[in-house]
Amino acid sequence: MDITVSDLERRIFMIYVGIDIAKLNHFASALSSDGEVLIEPFKFTNDSDGFFMLLSKLSSFDKDSIVIGLESTAHYGNNLLMFLVPKGYKVCLINPIQTAVLRKNNIRKTKTDKVDTYIIAKTLMMNDLRYVALQDIGLIQLKNLGRFRLKMVKQRTRLKIQLTSYVDQVFPELQYFFKSGIHHKGCYALLKEAPSPEAVASMHLTHLTHLLKTNSHGHFKKETALELRVLAQKSVGGGDKSLSIQIAQSIEQIELLDSQLKRTEQEITDIITSLDSVIMTIPGIGAVNGGMILGEIGDIKRFSSPSKLLAFAGLDPSVYQSGNFQAKRTRMSKRGSRAFRYALMNAAHNVVKNNATFKAYYDKKRDEGRSHYNALGHCAGKLVRIIHKMLTDDVTFDLD
Repeated sequence: MDITVSDLERRIFMIYVGIDIAKLNHFASALSSDGEVLIEPFKFTNDSDGFFMLLSKLSSFDKDSIVIGLESTAHYGNNLLMFLVPKGYKVCLINPIQTAVLRKNNIRKTKTDKVDTYIIAKTLMMNDLRYVALQDIGLIQLKNLGRFRLKMVKQRTRLKIQLTSYVDQVFPELQYFFKSGIHHKGCYALLKEAPSPEAVASMHLTHLTHLLKTNSHGHFKKETALELRVLAQKSVGGGDKSLSIQIAQSIEQIELLDSQLKRTEQEITDIITSLDSVIMTIPGIGAVNGGMILGEIGDIKRFSSPSKLLAFAGLDPSVYQSGNFQAKRTRMSKRGSRAFRYALMNAAHNVVKNNATFKAYYDKKRDEGRSHYNALGHCAGKLVRIIHKMLTDDVTFDLD
């Protein structure tokens, strides 16, 4: 094969910097294209002083000839990554499997931070390189924010279940009084101020009316307040003061999570808007679900086929076979990324409501006797294949 000038220059003049990442201190070294040690392994701290120390070590080299490699392990290298990429350095995230192969082939079975820097640098020399772009940083942020949001949603759900249990014991009639149950602003405002039927019954009618009306945008009026006070007077709920305290504090925690979720979702919206991804052309996919999906996928080149992306979501079928028996119907494997699967199922639900092709596909699966959730899972699988095509070819959604 002919070697171009650029290939030759790359082999001769490139400088490969291997960085072994740790929580407090990183180690780095640099090799030339022919394997000569240009910078002996040195330690630098995982903070601003350490990062600028790294830059000072590299300052004598042409920035365009430097390639920096980090193993994609844990999160300790994220700050360094976000420090280097905006400054124009070429940075690669290396799969630990690749370095493990070199480490295994090493005659001396040693694993130290200093030795690992050489192994990372040599891995850069031996593999095709893909540099981290500013867009990749946005995807990393989307992934982190999406998973953080999912944790908060789960926390809020647990708190709401707890709150329902407390109210069932203190004021059991209340959850049937409001058509929308107890989990709305009006009921929360009431329970924070009067977390027991005795407290509600003793409230002045004018104050109770004002409280309900203000926190329901005028939906609840004086008649509602009157009915509620009568209901409280007749309640069979217990008078456990400890439960009243738990009710008030549970609501405060739920409201705190609500405000945190709102800020997190706004940040996700801002990032995905700046990325201007084709995924947002899919009808029904909002910024939050779209951001979570993009963040979990990361670089679409990691998935050479739709089936691999499907498996990553855990939406691929789990096969059950024993002897001559093979199950005719299979469930989704539910392996892979839970956050990705969660966002896809939510997105599929919305796409079915907003796109005729997906609605017809959903109806077809339901007509086959499948449950709502099973049919939705098939729609999510179809959505994955479309997303893979869109991101791979950078094309917009085109199904009517």
